[in-house]
Amino acid sequence: MDDMLASRIEVKNLTLSYGQDVILDALSLPIPSGRITVLAGPNGCGKSTLLRAIRRLHAPQSGQVLLDALDISRLTGKELGRRIGLLAQSPTAPQDMSVEELVRLGRYPHQAMLQPWSPRDDAAVAAAMAGTGVEPLRHRRIGSLSGGQLQRAWIAMVLAQETDIICLDEPVNHLDMAHQLECLELVSRLNKDQGRTIVLVLHDLNLAARYADQLVFVSGGKIRDSGPVEAMMRSELIAEVFNIGARIITDPVHQRPMCIPFRRQ
Repeated sequence: MDDMLASRIEVKNLTLSYGQDVILDALSLPIPSGRITVLAGPNGCGKSTLLRAIRRLHAPQSGQVLLDALDISRLTGKELGRRIGLLAQSPTAPQDMSVEELVRLGRYPHQAMLQPWSPRDDAAVAAAMAGTGVEPLRHRRIGSLSGGQLQRAWIAMVLAQETDIICLDEPVNHLDMAHQLECLELVSRLNKDQGRTIVLVLHDLNLAARYADQLVFVSGGKIRDSGPVEAMMRSELIAEVFNIGARIITDPVHQRPMCIPFRRQ
C-alpha cells in the first residue's frame, strides 16, 4: 500500500455500549492517511460514538483503536490531543467567553508547566481564526453569536490544536448553505494543501459524496460497507442502509454521484 494511503488510524473489533445497549458491535475500520473519510448512516447507528471512540472519549468493552500501530489507551491525554483533534456534536462553553478565548483552548495540549504561551501559540490561534473567518469576531462573547458563527468558532478551536488528524462530528450543523460550503471547502483545503487526515460525520449524503475520498456506511453499530464514493453510491446499498428508494445520477457540476431520494421503503 502507498505510504500516503497507509492507515494511521485503525479500529479493530471495537465493541462499545451505553449501559445494556450495544452501540458498536465488533466494528473494524482502517482510516486511510491523508484522505477525507466520511461516516454516514441513519440516526442512532453509531457514527458519532465511533468518532468519539477514535478520540478516546468512550472506553470500549473490547477491541482497540490504533494510532500508528499503538493502542491509544497507552497515550496520555495531552499526547493524544496533539495528534487527534475532535469537534463533537453540540459542544458547550461559558457564554461570556470571547471567541479568541475559545480558540485559545485549542492550544491546551501544547501547554506545560515549564512551557509558557509562545509566539507559535499566537500564530496558531491567528491562523485558525483567519481560516474560519472569525477573526473579526475575536472579542465577541460566544453567547452573542449566531449558530453559524458559533460553529465556525468551534472549528477554529480545533484547527488551533494543529493536529495531523481532525475528526468533525456534523461540522455543518446550524450553518446556512453558503457557510456549509465554506466550511467543507476549508476542510478540503486542509486535506489537499496540508495533507491532514480528516474524519467527518455528515448527514447530507450529497455533501458526503462531493467531499469524501472514502465513504463509510454505518448501520446498526457495524460497518455495512466502505470504499470510494463511486463504488458506494448505489441505489440498492442506499436502500439497505437508509431504508429509502433513491436514484443515483451524476452531479453535472462536480461530476460526482448524487442521490435523489423519492420514497421511504
